[in-house]
Amino acid sequence: MNALRSNCGLSYILLNCIACCILHKSSIEFFFFLLVVSSGTLTVGVKSEVEVLKGETAKLPCVVTSTTNNPVVEWHIEEQGTRKRVAYRQGKMGKDDDGTPLTGRVQVGEDFTLTISSVKPSDEQTFICQVTAGADGSKDNSTLLKVFCKSANDMISNSHSVCVCVCFKNFLPFFHPSCLSETYMVPSLVKEASGLFTVRSTLYMQPTKADKDSEFYCTVEYSMPGNNIQTMNSDRIKINLNYPSEKATFYLNSTGPVKEGDTVTMICETDGNPQPPFDFTKNGAPIVGPNGVVTLKSVKRSDAGEYKCSAMDFDNLDADLTGTINLTVNYIDPVKVTPPDSQTVKLGEKVTWQCKTKASRDHTVQWKKGSEVLSQNGTLSIQAVSYDNGGEYVCVGAVPSVPGLTAQASVSLIVKGKPRIDPPAPGEVGKEGDKVTLKCSAYGLPRPQFTWKPSGEESVSVEGDKMVSTLTLKATAEILKDGVTCEASNEHGADSATFPVSLKQAVDNSAEGRAFSLLLLFLSSLLLSGLFVVQTL
Repeated sequence: MNALRSNCGLSYILLNCIACCILHKSSIEFFFFLLVVSSGTLTVGVKSEVEVLKGETAKLPCVVTSTTNNPVVEWHIEEQGTRKRVAYRQGKMGKDDDGTPLTGRVQVGEDFTLTISSVKPSDEQTFICQVTAGADGSKDNSTLLKVFCKSANDMISNSHSVCVCVCFKNFLPFFHPSCLSETYMVPSLVKEASGLFTVRSTLYMQPTKADKDSEFYCTVEYSMPGNNIQTMNSDRIKINLNYPSEKATFYLNSTGPVKEGDTVTMICETDGNPQPPFDFTKNGAPIVGPNGVVTLKSVKRSDAGEYKCSAMDFDNLDADLTGTINLTVNYIDPVKVTPPDSQTVKLGEKVTWQCKTKASRDHTVQWKKGSEVLSQNGTLSIQAVSYDNGGEYVCVGAVPSVPGLTAQASVSLIVKGKPRIDPPAPGEVGKEGDKVTLKCSAYGLPRPQFTWKPSGEESVSVEGDKMVSTLTLKATAEILKDGVTCEASNEHGADSATFPVSLKQAVDNSAEGRAFSLLLLFLSSLLLSGLFVVQTL
């Protein structure tokens, strides 16, 4: 559909609803009250109406009462005011007539019921049951066959301004738009050669701006057998309505404060359709904004300023179509650390760093080692340095009111001094002569050299800030008695530690061993409670 101007008095939208009828596989029949014609001993009874779905089988009963054994029953239709027989029966003989619209589709049963297969819409007419019964005379009665058809949902569609609805005979098509004014509908009805009807209902209306979001659809109301009224809706459509702009909106497509490095999108739009061309400026200087959008990638603080959008709609030249955004770009300067480099100090000495930065808003400065916060005033001071103080320190500047706006710098503290050996871990062997492995860990800078007494198979590795010497040797009687000595030394001095080596205690799982252990446990508890007294004679 071509776009329409709502302020053009000669423009109307035109919506069409087209209805037709198709096959459905259900089989439903409804019969109404019985009509009986009687004369003397001959009576002919039929249903006043029989309802059936297109394509199914219709049964039109004819109940005959007569004193004659073999009455002749003939079923007729009317063509141009003249009766035309379609089928007959007498006794066990029955046949349909040639050259009728029902040839090959009708038969009369032994109970004189007329059965019509594959019912067509053109079969909707009056059927006459005529009975000739010898001395009883001749009588007839008529039945009206009503044919209905059911649609399929996949036949409902719409194309541009045409709303297509599949419907039935005995229907009522109408529209349910959400907002209509000054509207009227023009219906048309065409009977097809198949006997079905095609109905078109055309809706005319002069749209206004209020109709820009309206949805239109066609509803068909139709009757089914049993006086069952049903409805079917078409797909919903919208019209492409053109209308002049009255105001412009210029907004920042961002949910939070803008910071350096963000991608900024500024959108200008009006309340009209179609959108007019837009012009953009920054601090009065023209800038590019295709399709009403200004995009700033990896924005910098220099991008801050006044951005203005303006447009002109030739259908409403008096409208003020302008908008302004004052863009603020938040920032934080790189963190400055004094002294800027890593420091190497001796054990016990003092070390201090200062950390500063500037930002567009209130900010914080923290010193951290790992996840531990050591200072929140920009100064990191360690009075007496130990080996545990060695490692990396990070100064983090942040603007709490602007999520993600941070800056940081890192320095390292290197501690030099004589070696310090960690407390020794004792070794155990199963028996004398077995091999034992000992580890001697030491801090120190320069890196310490290790000496083992007695010596064995040695390897040296680095674990973090420590040097680790691993020794493997046989546990002799002397070693089990005196242990093994590890010495770590560098230019600042030396440290030593003795690693004891012992035999593993055997576990006594015998009954006597368990009993003795329980006795010792009991005596120990008595001694601790002060209840057991040892008296020496």
